[in-house]
Amino acid sequence: MVMEKQQNRPNVLFLFSDQQRYDTVSCYGEEPGARLKLTPNLDRLAAEGTRFNHAYTCQPVCGPARVCIQTGLYPDALGCHVNDRMLPEGTKTIAEYFNEAGYETAYVGKWHLASQYSFGNDPRKIDNKTKAIPEKYRGGYKDFWIASDVLEFTSHGYGGYMYDAEGKKREFTGYRVDATTDFALEYLQKPKDKPFFLFVSYIEPHYQNDHMHHEGPEGSREKYRDFPVPGDLEGTKGDWIEEMPDYLGCCRSLDENVGRLVDYLKKAGLYENTIIFYTSDHGSHFRTRNQEYKRSCHDSSIHIPLLAKGGCFDGGHVVDELVSVVDYAPTLLNAAGIEAAGMKGRPIQELLKPGAEPIHEEVFIQISESCVGRALRTRDYTYAVQAEEGFDLELPAADVYQEAYLYDMRKDPYQKKNLAADASYAEVRKQLREKLIQKIREEEGRTARIVKAGP
Repeated sequence: MVMEKQQNRPNVLFLFSDQQRYDTVSCYGEEPGARLKLTPNLDRLAAEGTRFNHAYTCQPVCGPARVCIQTGLYPDALGCHVNDRMLPEGTKTIAEYFNEAGYETAYVGKWHLASQYSFGNDPRKIDNKTKAIPEKYRGGYKDFWIASDVLEFTSHGYGGYMYDAEGKKREFTGYRVDATTDFALEYLQKPKDKPFFLFVSYIEPHYQNDHMHHEGPEGSREKYRDFPVPGDLEGTKGDWIEEMPDYLGCCRSLDENVGRLVDYLKKAGLYENTIIFYTSDHGSHFRTRNQEYKRSCHDSSIHIPLLAKGGCFDGGHVVDELVSVVDYAPTLLNAAGIEAAGMKGRPIQELLKPGAEPIHEEVFIQISESCVGRALRTRDYTYAVQAEEGFDLELPAADVYQEAYLYDMRKDPYQKKNLAADASYAEVRKQLREKLIQKIREEEGRTARIVKAGP
């Protein structure tokens, strides 16, 4: 149901990066973004709009996070708790809500929701990783489509291809962030008689798997060779020393392309009636917490940027309350005056009302692929549990978890000291254990038991 008159409905532009740490956005005032002044265009959006200081993913893996954004549901409920699981047919998505409300819906970039069991010979196998995605697997985006299911398989930092709605290969030779933006601008320049919802899904600054390297624009390694070291990485191993310069180059390019989109919206007279969101699916710990870049409970993996501009978000607000990726779907619909039912999150607009109460006392996090785990991120603590070693990683959940991590964020913001077995935190662990058991029951409908790690 549309709550506003048609002529007053805003456009909605959702800009989505992949594996971007929040501290690369310089308005957060953290290294390395702040000292490098890495993101002037995003900083301007934040200054005009709203910066959310404590936004967290509810699933630090690419595909599951995307399922959550498209549906407003936790990915385990849809069987999408790991990568290589497609969005189930018949699942109502945000695009379908926008379609029903009379919006045009458009999608550009990485999709990652149209293949399943695609690396083996499972009878359930559907493989669209490098193929044109059939319309029935596009999540309801119907008016414009240029995308690739697994973009790192069809492109590199420079050069590659995506597919349009007719299944035609759309090749590009330049830098991938620029090309993705070119495709988005192609849509924006089309004549329109309806408001639009445009979802632009970049893959940067994600690792380019087949090259085993982040691929920034040419010159990134020289430009950012002497980068400021984030506190969580200082004194650790991993591959951040060699990979961070290109990673930062990716982030700079994303910012420049945000500037290109904003410039066009202003030139076309669309800026004042367009609500813009900028965020990411998860962060990156550069192999300092496990053998990959995410899939952990640590802030470097789960803390993401979130900026919003337009409508009620205007005014230079800074929000310190907790926000989750599960809130994004109801937030996007609310921005357009569209009501939705059955979603797990809350519209973050509620946090801008006078005297607003927090929408979350804690963010509930599901962790997969590195382990089967669950976590809570409160303002003061990070608490995480895992199924026992050897538990089948293909399963969405366990009946019994073991305490694995506890960090006191007030004393240890870079999560250097694990307190999971510390006797002096026994009462804190007890309280968080009870909260997490309750959260699992509320959000998943499951009964779980958590085994203590210490006294």
